[in-house]
Amino acid sequence: MYSIFAALIMVSCGSGQMTQTPFAPTTADRIGEMMNYLASNDLKGREAGTEGIEMAAVYIENYFKSYGLAPYFESYRDTLSNFQKPSYNLVGVIEGNDPELKDEFILIGAHYDHIGVVNPENGDAIANGANDNASGTISVLEMARYFGTQKTNKRSLIFALFSAEEKGLLGSKHLAKKLKEEGLSLYTMLNFEMTGVPMQDKDYLMYITGYEMSNLAEVSNEYAGENLVGFLPTAKEFNLYQRSDNYPFHQEFGVPSHTFCTFDFTNFAYYHKPGDEAGLMDFEHMSTVVNKTIPVIEKIANAANQEIKLN
Repeated sequence: MYSIFAALIMVSCGSGQMTQTPFAPTTADRIGEMMNYLASNDLKGREAGTEGIEMAAVYIENYFKSYGLAPYFESYRDTLSNFQKPSYNLVGVIEGNDPELKDEFILIGAHYDHIGVVNPENGDAIANGANDNASGTISVLEMARYFGTQKTNKRSLIFALFSAEEKGLLGSKHLAKKLKEEGLSLYTMLNFEMTGVPMQDKDYLMYITGYEMSNLAEVSNEYAGENLVGFLPTAKEFNLYQRSDNYPFHQEFGVPSHTFCTFDFTNFAYYHKPGDEAGLMDFEHMSTVVNKTIPVIEKIANAANQEIKLN
């Protein structure tokens, strides 16, 4: 259990008056509880099309429902058309509360699949995928909890958790194409990947891939009132912009689409290995990422104009 935050969030009522609704911010204990399930051996590495990822899907659906997200399609499940085994993106939506801005959408995403059972190391063959990408999944779920319960967003927010990222970004490719075909007015796509451990000796909390492609970092830092998002040269060197679920939305929509990350190639040695375990995650760091990012997303969602621009 976690304690209720003393501060109160101001939200508008239908009457036009303001009321106070208590909100409990993300805590290390809450993060840990979710991580210890999603990265447990019971889920066997959450490989797309397996029983383990089905357990994760049910877990995520229950949270979406409890947070008041509406299914974006007929249900939360969006069946992939480009993968042989039955696999699902999970897609919920929170309609904006502004009569005009609600027709513009911000998509907040992460992949919830991993690589499953692999060649054993030290007797362990389950690649639990705690950092990759239970961490991003939990970040998105906690953002969904805030906006689903507080309803402070003027623009509409889509929360998407992708399957089959590890098979070649298949879940995000499927959804990006589908949303483009239906004519969605997408403003920006914000993706979260490997946020489980902090970077060392940096003067910023996170970096974004494709840093130079838009002014998202500048806008985020202005909204945060601090140096929240920085530039990681290694991310550019390894072309991470094209290697996560932001990229299909850039391809289909041509809008600012970036991944927030805290994996810097030096601070985590278990990428795609059985050692990517919940016990190595820094839950305090993860809660800081969520709690500092929510106000930024809120300001992006509520700005009078679309301030994030492609360079």
